[in-house]
Amino acid sequence: MRQLSDLLDQIRRRPGIKEKRLGVFYRKTRSFLHFHEDPGGIFADMSKGSDFERYPVNTVKQRKALLAAIDRVLDAGD
Repeated sequence: MRQLSDLLDQIRRRPGIKEKRLGVFYRKTRSFLHFHEDPGGIFADMSKGSDFERYPVNTVKQRKALLAAIDRVLDAGD
C-alpha cells in the first residue's frame, strides 16, 4: 500500500467515507472501496449499488479517474 499513499491521503480527505482498515473504506455502514493487487497490477473496487466496479490505479491518470468516480458517487448522495 506504500505506493498508494498519496492516493489514500486524497481519499481520506473526502467527506462521508471512513477508513476502517488500511485501504478499506466504508460509507455509512456499507463497504465502499478497497484495494487489491493481482498479476495485472493494483486495482480499486468501488461499490456501485449492490455490485463493485473495478478501477485500475497503476498510473496517475487512472488514479485521477478513480477520484473523479468517488466524487461523482459522493456528490450524488446515494
